[in-house]
Amino acid sequence: MPFKTNLETTRCPALSGFGVIAVEGRDAASFLQSQSMNDVAALAPGRWQWNGLLTPKGRVIALFALACVADGRFILVLPDGSPAELVAHLRRFVFRSKVTLGEAPAWVVAAGPAAATGDPGAIAGDPDHGFALDWSGEGGPRWLWLLPPSHPALAPADDATDVAWRAMDLAHGLPRLAGEQREAFTPQMLSLERLGAFSLKKGCYPGQEIVARTHYLGQAKRGLVRLHGTGLRAGMPVEAGGQSVGSLACTDAAGAQALAVMTLDAGDDLACGGLPCRRGDLLPGLARTR
Repeated sequence: MPFKTNLETTRCPALSGFGVIAVEGRDAASFLQSQSMNDVAALAPGRWQWNGLLTPKGRVIALFALACVADGRFILVLPDGSPAELVAHLRRFVFRSKVTLGEAPAWVVAAGPAAATGDPGAIAGDPDHGFALDWSGEGGPRWLWLLPPSHPALAPADDATDVAWRAMDLAHGLPRLAGEQREAFTPQMLSLERLGAFSLKKGCYPGQEIVARTHYLGQAKRGLVRLHGTGLRAGMPVEAGGQSVGSLACTDAAGAQALAVMTLDAGDDLACGGLPCRRGDLLPGLARTR
């Protein structure tokens, strides 16, 4: 879908910490289907989904947006972590598949204006001018853009945009996992069913057995909880009545908001780092249908 917006008159600040990976080739869809936790086979060209990679023990290595821009052409938008490390991880499993993958310097991730599609799971744009993904939820409209580095609308990253974007991710329950928090949680611990980020019906993939067993045996005792407090830091334990009930997976820049993986039936008498904290609602609307 071509853009309706005249980007040449718009300022689109780059988003810090985001990386882009391109996966292309005759076997690109089947390769991603075998390695990732969501149903890539159901992802039609011109659409995107939340997806991720798991360890064989079902722990989340990376969470990302996966866009199918054409048959056999996928763009992976990684909010956190090293694209080079993720590419190296994926290349271990290519074997004889007809697929190429690597970092995509042709695209810069930026925050930009709305490119209305009427369908939040649809991709706007084209290969010559850039693509846009509707990152909106009930907290308000947001559009993530993939722009060529020379695009006239692309502006340098700025702290205010980065801080606001991360805070909105956390408010909607999108975990932003730093290095020490990767491979620490299962999809259910991160409540990724809220985003439609993993599949229980597709074929085998690394960690699939653990994910399915946890679901069908009802063993998910911990989930994602939004907390507000002071001095919050990733990895900090969460206590209820003096007993540990979980830990913080990620926080905003100010340490005032966090996503915690914690016991779902813990009470409201919560503390982090010896200081009281309180629950907040996870905003809906960030799930993307195929």
